[in-house]
Amino acid sequence: MNISTRKISAVKLNSEYLRVQSDVEALKKSLDSVGLIHPVTINTEDELLAGARRFQAASELGWEDIPVHIVDRDRLVQELISIDENLVRASLNSLELEKCLNRGREIYEELHPTANKVDLSKEELKGEEKQQQKEREELDEDSFAAVTAEKTGLSKSVIKSAIKRDALASEAVKVARGAGDLNATQTNEIIKLEKDTQEKVLPLIADKTVKEVRKIVSAAIDGGYDAAVEASEEIVPMPREYSKILSPVRRVNRTITRILVEEVRYDGPERKKINEELRQLKENLDQFFARM
Repeated sequence: MNISTRKISAVKLNSEYLRVQSDVEALKKSLDSVGLIHPVTINTEDELLAGARRFQAASELGWEDIPVHIVDRDRLVQELISIDENLVRASLNSLELEKCLNRGREIYEELHPTANKVDLSKEELKGEEKQQQKEREELDEDSFAAVTAEKTGLSKSVIKSAIKRDALASEAVKVARGAGDLNATQTNEIIKLEKDTQEKVLPLIADKTVKEVRKIVSAAIDGGYDAAVEASEEIVPMPREYSKILSPVRRVNRTITRILVEEVRYDGPERKKINEELRQLKENLDQFFARM
């Protein structure tokens, strides 16, 4: 390993993957106490590739010099180093994570052409095909998803889904994700469409549940945009408050049923509070049904 030092003022922060606006107070205390155990990574042109938080902490402490590990590799390898640093060490939001994973996949598959490729097909597998894919995933050890799973602790399926969302989503869909108008599950449905169709269908799925989005997307696949519009118009919109009720009510009903069937008893200190909450729930339900 080629270890040296550089003037902090000479290190260039050109990589788009660097995160130098983080909270590094705890890291600064560590550097003050034990110094920098792991050098930051730069290339031969003094551009920082990895170690942005360590670099930021050293800068804020007023260090003039910093230990560096110098990498003399081609640009793709350098970019992959920065991506790996982001994936392993940084707390990324969903879109940032998906972008890093997909770009990392592109570079990795170019550098390792014989490795297993991440499947980016839009086709939805069923039955035996899905089982076969699961078996192949379990045996896979050299794809980008497999290698990254080892580094990050994320499952291969989570990594592959994230990659597909970035690779297959149109820019308008990504903007909607960033604004909080689409979640990951809704996005998994809309990316089954071609990007130009996603742009057209996107306004139709605003405030729709995943089940409703699936129905609209399925109609678009079978009959195009006009069919998607027709499917959207057939959906009776559910107020957000009602959509928030269904899942927790199901869980409560299942739990109460289990308590009754199994005759579960509890006389601990929380019993009074539980009874009060259930009485309040019963009163609210009585009023709800009386008004309906």
